[in-house]
Amino acid sequence: MAFGGLEPTSNPQPMAEINTTPLVDVMLVLLVIFIITAPLLTHAIRLDLPSAQAPVAAEKPDTISLSIDRSGALFWNEEALDGLDALDARLAQAAARQPQPELHLRADADTRYERIAAVMASAQQAGIAKIGFVTDPHRRSREQPRQEPARR
Repeated sequence: MAFGGLEPTSNPQPMAEINTTPLVDVMLVLLVIFIITAPLLTHAIRLDLPSAQAPVAAEKPDTISLSIDRSGALFWNEEALDGLDALDARLAQAAARQPQPELHLRADADTRYERIAAVMASAQQAGIAKIGFVTDPHRRSREQPRQEPARR
């Protein structure tokens, strides 16, 4: 609540006038700033930039989806394989292609690690350079929790 002037009076009344002096001061400062900076914004510098051609983007390599279910069965792009011998033949063909495809390895959570290690070793021996692991982080939350064996 604003009060009147500085003189003490018997009945102080709120001041009904708006003090515009600070507003005018701020507006004048802004006006001076804009007057100084406006000519700088319209001044342009001519530049002769060199033109460059971008190289052609390299082909994106194919991806091979290799899945292992909980029993250890192998699936090459959703097609069942007979075993590690069939996998070795397919991996050798894939490694010979240019550009070399990427191998995306998907395994069930209950798959034994030795089966996954054998598949990775086969891919390395065939010469596959890029192996990626594909996971489903939400899988466990949709299923019943796995019962751990009791420890004695």
